[in-house]
Amino acid sequence: MTVAEQTIHLHRPAKSKAGAAPTAERWPVADIEALFELPLTELVFQAQTVHREHFDPAEVELATLLSIKTGGCPEDCGYCPQSVHYDTGVEAGKLMEVTAVREAAEAAKAAGATRFCMGAAWRAPKDRDIEKVAELVREVKSIGLEACCTLGMLSEGQAQSLKQAGLDYYNHNLDTAPEAYGRIISTRDYQDRLDTLEHVRNAGMNVCCGGIVGMGESRRERAGLVAQLANMEPYPDSVPINELVQVEGTPLAGTEKIDPFEFVRTIAVARITMPRARVRLSAGRQQMDEALQAMCFLAGANSIFYGDRLLTTGNPEVERDRALLARLGLHARDGQHGHR
Repeated sequence: MTVAEQTIHLHRPAKSKAGAAPTAERWPVADIEALFELPLTELVFQAQTVHREHFDPAEVELATLLSIKTGGCPEDCGYCPQSVHYDTGVEAGKLMEVTAVREAAEAAKAAGATRFCMGAAWRAPKDRDIEKVAELVREVKSIGLEACCTLGMLSEGQAQSLKQAGLDYYNHNLDTAPEAYGRIISTRDYQDRLDTLEHVRNAGMNVCCGGIVGMGESRRERAGLVAQLANMEPYPDSVPINELVQVEGTPLAGTEKIDPFEFVRTIAVARITMPRARVRLSAGRQQMDEALQAMCFLAGANSIFYGDRLLTTGNPEVERDRALLARLGLHARDGQHGHR
């Protein structure tokens, strides 16, 4: 079967208990590189064909992300303004109170969001932190939103506790390909990330896992990241594709920006290799013009972060997003429909 044939006929395998580590190479890196090298029009056509097989092509999921505990992270991720290693002007804060989080979730729901994501700048939360976050999860669920968290590394027991609280999704990105990882972070290794994803999957939660492009990686390394994601058993339910937001004071500030069409290619390749996943146009969207965002939707993106803030970087305002979706003839997911 050719790569082109595989893109059209690929079906998601049955789920297994293996949480994150690739068990069978459905998508070798060389095949993913071959997708990247297709003419852009052909690649987008194939991505759109796969997209229409599994989703309403005019539907976009709206998710809101709230930083519930900002700054003070001991990790040294080269892109992150929340690291204690870099002087970026971000001050460490305490975990938000339940009332404030509930108010933010209610505002997100009123604005049309169906998923509410909560992020905390921890390397790994303590058990007492998990107890507090579990209370926040219950509040978010009580108003009828899907709940997602990104809190750093989790133990098996912590993942179980969050599942019991009703958490729907846990986000833990791989960031980049294994061979590029050491250039970005030294305070944890790749296996740490895979272990957390396994704990999340084994607890019965949905996995939200993607990466960041534009960190100086090669196209083969971008293909390597997609291969890691696509060969998970099963692949993630949500796949955020982030473009590096360069923040003064971080080591990656000043990195040459990724070509916009290469970003579109990354979205398309993610859609083709993970046909039933929600592919999220995530961090970096604010710096994209409307034409580029439209191309990303055409290439298979069907989820966005929506609202005023995306952790510590800005996000397009709600009215601007609504206007763009309306001009493109796209509509928000209503929370009741998923895959075709």
